[in-house]
Amino acid sequence: MDVISTARELGKQIQADARYKAYNEARELNDKDADLQKLIGDFNIKRMELNTEMSKPEKDSERLMALDGEIKTLYADIMKNENMTRFNNAKEAMDDMLSQINMIITYSANGEDPETCPTEAPHSCSGSCSSCGGCH
Repeated sequence: MDVISTARELGKQIQADARYKAYNEARELNDKDADLQKLIGDFNIKRMELNTEMSKPEKDSERLMALDGEIKTLYADIMKNENMTRFNNAKEAMDDMLSQINMIITYSANGEDPETCPTEAPHSCSGSCSSCGGCH
């Protein structure tokens, strides 16, 4: 089997994985959630309004503060939605799986043993948070 065929097999395995199925199911629920879609639409409109207001030479600071408050409220409402919570959790699990797969492929392409190479990037702490990409 050549590498491309193996990659296609990996694609099939990914699609058979419970994390992939949960992600797709959560995405579909989001798409069908009319209340959530309205909140997202309202959020995007307010962001555009904020961008328009910010690009004006004479900015209305009260309007900017009001739009910022509305955007924060809409964002909080979106993130409280049960379907969005489910989606975010499923997306995180999917992203973790894809990251692990990518790590194995990358290490293998650099000559590491595919059976023993790590599935997570090594993390070392220098003690200085200013140069850090974040703790895990």
